[in-house]
Amino acid sequence: MPLHQYDYIFAIGTFFALLDAFNNGANDVANAWATSVSSRSISYRMAMVCALVFELLGALTVGARTADTIKNGIIPTSAFQNNAGVQMLAFTCALAGASTWVMWCTRHSAHVSSTYSLISAVAGVGVATAGASKVQWGWNKGKGLGAIFAGLAMAPFCAAGFGAITFLLIKFVVHVRRNPVPWAVWTSPFFFLIAGTVCALSIVYKGSPKLGLDKKPHWYVASVTVGTGAGLCLLSALFFVPWLHCKVIKKDQSLKAWEVIKGPLLWSRPAVNSEAEAKVPDYSVVQSDADIDSSSSSVNSPSDEKAGQLEDVGREDQIVVPELRQPKTYKELEAEATERFHAKLRKNKGPLGWAMRYLHENPMGAGMIYEWHNIKTALRRIPAMIVVAALYGMNYDIHASQMGTAGTPDGARMERVYAHATKYPNEVEHTYSFIQLITACTASFAHGANDIGNAVAPWAVIYSAWNTGDAAASKLPVPLWQIAVVALALVFGFVVYGYPIMTIMGNKLTYHSPSRGTSMELGAAITILIFSQYKLPVSTSMCITGATVGVGLMNGTTKAVNWQRVGLLFISWVATIPIAGLLAGIPMGIILNAPRFGLNA
Repeated sequence: MPLHQYDYIFAIGTFFALLDAFNNGANDVANAWATSVSSRSISYRMAMVCALVFELLGALTVGARTADTIKNGIIPTSAFQNNAGVQMLAFTCALAGASTWVMWCTRHSAHVSSTYSLISAVAGVGVATAGASKVQWGWNKGKGLGAIFAGLAMAPFCAAGFGAITFLLIKFVVHVRRNPVPWAVWTSPFFFLIAGTVCALSIVYKGSPKLGLDKKPHWYVASVTVGTGAGLCLLSALFFVPWLHCKVIKKDQSLKAWEVIKGPLLWSRPAVNSEAEAKVPDYSVVQSDADIDSSSSSVNSPSDEKAGQLEDVGREDQIVVPELRQPKTYKELEAEATERFHAKLRKNKGPLGWAMRYLHENPMGAGMIYEWHNIKTALRRIPAMIVVAALYGMNYDIHASQMGTAGTPDGARMERVYAHATKYPNEVEHTYSFIQLITACTASFAHGANDIGNAVAPWAVIYSAWNTGDAAASKLPVPLWQIAVVALALVFGFVVYGYPIMTIMGNKLTYHSPSRGTSMELGAAITILIFSQYKLPVSTSMCITGATVGVGLMNGTTKAVNWQRVGLLFISWVATIPIAGLLAGIPMGIILNAPRFGLNA
């Protein structure tokens, strides 16, 4: 029988479950796509569409695997003494603590692990509910905290190794050649083979309960995965290689993307102008911003304008000018960079442009918010603020933010990091931009397979306890509709508020390019899949960070990695464990031990 007396706990738990999924999307889905967007292999908006597709596929086909570890591996069902109400309260507090911590960190651009936030929160409520002795601190057949936190040490190093090996393979097969462009074209089917095999492996390796693949024999799994990779390799050799050959070797500027379907017919296509440059995107990270100079005059501070007016004044006023021309502070430079970006947005013709213009032209007046004229202004601004909140993220200038603001320590640091990374020809990088799309989709699928289970597990426990009144019902399979709802909330979080983490996890760590991004994503995806198949929740954040650092070190120097940012990431990971545990455990302990008034003993 449903526990209707605890409807309010179910409602609160559902709210925090969706908030946790939203934060997971804003924090962790960005990990799967940050390298692709940073490398300019795919636009931010297209990444959102692909994330929706592949996160859902991973969640619905494989995503229930790691949920059991969160549900039953950390706090044994017996700890709740068959009290479903206490079990509901425990996992509601866990979701509240984890989601609050991740939301605060995302708001302040501190990259943390949503997985470890939730695990720490569940451990915190376990201690508050039944005592530390009841929490599974050991290995517990791969489901205890010992097994889970082992990933904190293993996952980044494993991902770094896989990422470094992949990039070294690309580097010595293609990049170090005297003429690397033909090598990139002719070897591309081999890398399609690798990417296709890993992508297929992510679905059929050890099977998916939803597809019944877990009952297939090993020879079937091997045949499907290798066959899929070989099929993709063959298709790329027949269709992609002739098209790419015309694009970057013949340098046919009239070639269209849809003409890839012509396949072998393109071999006989004559080159229009062999002296022309290949028509491919510029994948360089550091690009000049033509709008900075033209818009700088519109964002000068009042002190700068006054100083300019004083330049023509007599010598007796020269003592004032140096005082007014003091170097701008970090906050002033950041504010100017933000204003330049907002000025671009205000020129747009769409809904976001209208909203940005309306907010700019209707600022809040003098005094506090409770002044009557400010109350009326705030009410008029609400529709525009909603539009900005929904659309600002997908229009955010990720690349400019990653490069840092010129004249600030961050901008100088990133310039030094980029200077120690070899820049490869755009024609070569263009080849790997297509392969990177496959690896990005693989990484997104792997995230859906692994982290959806983490996000949906507490909500599934709350729902099963509320719906059945039995604490032991947490061992039931996670309903498919709950996985779908959480997956949608997760992708929504990425679309609306994924840009802060996208900024951090891209070129802020090291120089990105399609060949490097392919290696990073492939290394992280392989690591996540291996851990997922052993039912070990692992942090996507840690995997992609480890893979990024591993590839960055393959530039041949430690100076090619932004170690300050890596250190901050490590600190935030470690701080997550006690803070998330306390945020969840303290409310649980207070509620359980609160005085009861007017109730019979």
